[in-house]
Amino acid sequence: MSLVVWNVILGVVWVLLTNALTAENFALGLLLGYLVLLLSHRTLAPSTYYSKLPQFVRFVGFFLWQLLLANLKLAHDVVTPTDYMRPAVLAIPLDARTDEEISLLANLVTLTPGTLSLDVSADRKEMYIHAMYVENAEETRREIKEGFERRVLELLR
Repeated sequence: MSLVVWNVILGVVWVLLTNALTAENFALGLLLGYLVLLLSHRTLAPSTYYSKLPQFVRFVGFFLWQLLLANLKLAHDVVTPTDYMRPAVLAIPLDARTDEEISLLANLVTLTPGTLSLDVSADRKEMYIHAMYVENAEETRREIKEGFERRVLELLR
């Protein structure tokens, strides 16, 4: 069985032992299960689970921060009389190659307010996005490449 499944099993066992079925208690069980697996990793088969889980948590934190910033920028533009929008359609060169990598990147771009993924080129080397706030096209490309795409590739590879 994979370590993710073992971690969930240990989380469920924790909930059953404490007799408290709450989201917080299950999260605590998952954390304790992760620590148990981490302490016993020498007896288990080698796995990238121990490095990927903290990386996933950092990825979620990064995305939530970007989501907050984009919402604040959009809200500021809505409530002020000045129009700050500089919309543009950009081609972003892709290092992502698999369907999973491209799909996750496109969905993250679309979920962020002010940006929308439009299409992927037929050769899968470029993704076309619409962005509402483009002061500098190269800067926007760099933000997506070094922000979202780099983290997606680190997480999935």
